[in-house]
Amino acid sequence: MSELKVEAKSRSEMLKQLREAHAVTVEQAQGLLRAQKQMHQSICKFIRENPKTVPEIAAAIGKPTHEVLWFIAASKKYGLVVEVGMCGDYPLYQRAKEAQE
Repeated sequence: MSELKVEAKSRSEMLKQLREAHAVTVEQAQGLLRAQKQMHQSICKFIRENPKTVPEIAAAIGKPTHEVLWFIAASKKYGLVVEVGMCGDYPLYQRAKEAQE
């Protein structure tokens, strides 16, 4: 075998051993990613058509307000959500038009 194939096989074996040794950690990380994706989808689905405040979103999807605020802030940072006005003291958030397409 060529030297590159030997290195690739060695690296592959090492990664396989690491995945096996850290199976619990890998499963926990995958669970967190699934939960984050589900939360993001729930929020985006709820604010797709009509703008809502963070407390309204939290009540509708059954999640704590502080968690919804973190997701909204991150989504706003990456241009997925925009502020479209105010409702009392709370900003209204709606899914960005570019993100819906």
